[in-house]
Amino acid sequence: MEWPRLAAWLIAALLVLAAVAALTGLVLRWLERRAVLDHPGPRSSHKLPTPRGGGIAVLAVLLPAWAALALLEGGAAAGRTWPVLAAALLLAAVSWVDDLRPLSAAWRLPVHVLAVAIGSIAAGEDMVFQGLLPGWLDLLAAGLIWLWFLNLFNFMDGIDGISGTEAMSVGAGLALVLLVAPGTGGDALPLAGFGLTLAAAAAGFLWWNRPPARLFLGDVGSIPLGFLIGWLLLEAARGGAWAAALILPAFYLVDASWTLAVRLARGISPLEPHAEHVYQRAVREKGRSHGQVVAALAVANLALIALALGAEREGERLAALAGAAAVVALLIRRLLREPAR
Repeated sequence: MEWPRLAAWLIAALLVLAAVAALTGLVLRWLERRAVLDHPGPRSSHKLPTPRGGGIAVLAVLLPAWAALALLEGGAAAGRTWPVLAAALLLAAVSWVDDLRPLSAAWRLPVHVLAVAIGSIAAGEDMVFQGLLPGWLDLLAAGLIWLWFLNLFNFMDGIDGISGTEAMSVGAGLALVLLVAPGTGGDALPLAGFGLTLAAAAAGFLWWNRPPARLFLGDVGSIPLGFLIGWLLLEAARGGAWAAALILPAFYLVDASWTLAVRLARGISPLEPHAEHVYQRAVREKGRSHGQVVAALAVANLALIALALGAEREGERLAALAGAAAVVALLIRRLLREPAR
């Protein structure tokens, strides 16, 4: 790893952090003037109307930062990044309309599919599943996983600070894996710069979104961020770090996927709004504060990052995956157990 390259990434991350923190404050005042508010409802966990749309500030800084990194890296990194950034802008535009005037799934889903298709085509012939599936099936399976991830990231954005914490953990964890773990690098290495700037953008936003939140990401933030994080994870898997790509977002994957499976088994439409995720139940049923839930997630994510690093050591992937499953199980148990009186 060239130290000038790492230094450039770290400088970019610091600039992104400062820019997002400053711009979010300006966006907050603009949203308040326009009365773009998220009002409490059956699936919400807040009690007062709160501005939503903070994702505008995050994307206004993060997308140009990624474009600049792509230009500096050149080669395959740039070729794959431009279509993804364009698709993220498309998602942001449609999601902003949805924040202002809710759109039906018949409008949203085709745009999500189009964005994933654009990003998947840009990925070329590299395999996510490392040759276990034929090329067309690998592309289809990866696309469906990506589509699910961008939506589950939105579903999981339901309490103060949770998605900022998750984005920061996944971005920093992925960067660390790509920088220090053996067996990765090459075409995947530029993703470390993207991961660092993602983590920095999330940290800048958390200054305003930490409990009690002064504003929310809104769909304009959570949908494109889920899309971009999904791309990072799939690209890492294509570069060989598939176990780390599975471990780092493990809690989000398990909570959202298990909740969906249970509701489908009960015959409930997946499009019906609800508040049955583990993190929501911890707040609504167990009386935990947003800060307590997010703090528990942050601690668990530190353990997942350590396991992701271990997963890149030869012969230890299955053990690391088992450890990740145990971490997620312990987190869920902690969130759903009765708090001490």
